[in-house]
Amino acid sequence: MDKKHYDQLFEAILSLETKADCAAFFEDLCTIKELNDMHDRLAVAQRLLAGETYENIVKETKMSSATISRVNRCIQYGSGGYKRIIKRLK
Repeated sequence: MDKKHYDQLFEAILSLETKADCAAFFEDLCTIKELNDMHDRLAVAQRLLAGETYENIVKETKMSSATISRVNRCIQYGSGGYKRIIKRLK
């Protein structure tokens, strides 16, 4: 990922001051499906970090095992974003 390519987007996100700002920006920027997908991936990451099994997550959320596996790979080998954000949400 070329970080300079995304600088303006990240600066825009960092400038959001309220949940209302955030909702308005992301509703304009993303489709409903994209927002739902991001929400679902965050929820899966929370469950994985809490120690839940793939099987339980699939059963309770109806999410695909491929999505769960992708999120788990990010948790295990990614840049630590999920762990940082979920820790802040607690």
